[in-house]
Amino acid sequence: MKNPRDIIKRPVITERTSDYMANKRYVFEVDLRASKTEIKAAVEEIFKVKVTGVNTMRVPGKLKRYGRYSGYTSEWKKAIVQLSEDSKELEFFESV
Repeated sequence: MKNPRDIIKRPVITERTSDYMANKRYVFEVDLRASKTEIKAAVEEIFKVKVTGVNTMRVPGKLKRYGRYSGYTSEWKKAIVQLSEDSKELEFFESV
């Protein structure tokens, strides 16, 4: 099995994801090659919680310009993780 810290890269904190936190849903940037079962196992191992569902989506790169030069930002994968009702809140999201 892969290292869980290689699968989960960072949390995604926006206004919309802050609204998700009231329903125990958390959003993470994950490895492009990670599957839903790998993401679920990684979150359960890192945070010691019970995950009931995982939704994933690939976010395509955007075209960016700087003067006459143009290029694309990197494509990345987003995972929305639903925790069970009896799970505790994730610590680093409480200060948001």
